[in-house]
Amino acid sequence: MTPVTADPKALPYLNIDRDNHPAVIAGRRSRAAVIARDKEAWLANFAADGSVEDPVGPSMFDPEGKGHHGIDQISAFWDVSIANTQKIDFVFDSEIICGDEVAYVGKIVTHIGGHISEAEGVFTYRADVDGKMVALRAFWEVEKTMNSLRPA
Repeated sequence: MTPVTADPKALPYLNIDRDNHPAVIAGRRSRAAVIARDKEAWLANFAADGSVEDPVGPSMFDPEGKGHHGIDQISAFWDVSIANTQKIDFVFDSEIICGDEVAYVGKIVTHIGGHISEAEGVFTYRADVDGKMVALRAFWEVEKTMNSLRPA
């Protein structure tokens, strides 16, 4: 293998600008819109062909596990999942940036119907060159999250 001898400042995988990385910014906008309960801002953050898989695979939000693609399906996802909650908190312990994506390890705490549940997992955001969300993917186990349900 040939050693890398290029200027480290010219290599996109070194000296990552964590505050200005497009996926970090898109993820931050996504979470802010959810916290503010602003569906229009959340949808505006997505590219026209963006997608949401939350959680990845089959679930009560996506029985076939194919994800929600395009603004209309993403809007419908908001209506059946986010709109039914009173509050959602994002508690992330670590951030991992790779290419045009960022992954967060931690949990999402959902307040719904006088109860709280905690989805522990890995949550990824991918942005395009315009800073729009191309993919939001959430890796969490439905059964484990349901078992965490407790009175608020």
